[in-house]
Amino acid sequence: MRPIRTASIGTATALVTLLACAPVAGAATDTDFAQAKGGDRVITLIGHLAQQSRFPVNPGGSPAQGDRTVFRSDLFDQLGNQVGDTGGTCTTTRVDNGGAEECVVNYNLPGGQLTVQGMVFGILNPGPPPSFDNAITGGTGAYDRARGWVHADTIGTGTRRFTIDLDR
Repeated sequence: MRPIRTASIGTATALVTLLACAPVAGAATDTDFAQAKGGDRVITLIGHLAQQSRFPVNPGGSPAQGDRTVFRSDLFDQLGNQVGDTGGTCTTTRVDNGGAEECVVNYNLPGGQLTVQGMVFGILNPGPPPSFDNAITGGTGAYDRARGWVHADTIGTGTRRFTIDLDR
């Protein structure tokens, strides 16, 4: 049986996802999120894993292509206020060379939703879950036609920092 790992939170996720490479743009309030529609914007969030279920192809056996993880995380701004949640699925696509998963994640945020998709490599390596970058594929409301990327770093057990870089 493969070791239990924190799934992508972020793409979002993760998705959500998110974020050590960019400066904090301020507390994530409705006003801050709404500004994302007007121009480039970086949002930093902390995700705490709330639920996770695994659906292995070989229950009790070794990891296999097609294993699936479904997850949900609560999202918090830099001040510790809950500002949304994220949920998604990851499917194992490779079990050699550290393994890989393809993830599809939705981020529910003030003013709308972001959809994120991409690969997470090294999922079967020992240690904390790996960092990853996934593409923003779209959104609703304040994130209508959003593009950009989400970067996720594991910062504790069941906890990730997501950096959302919105290109408008």
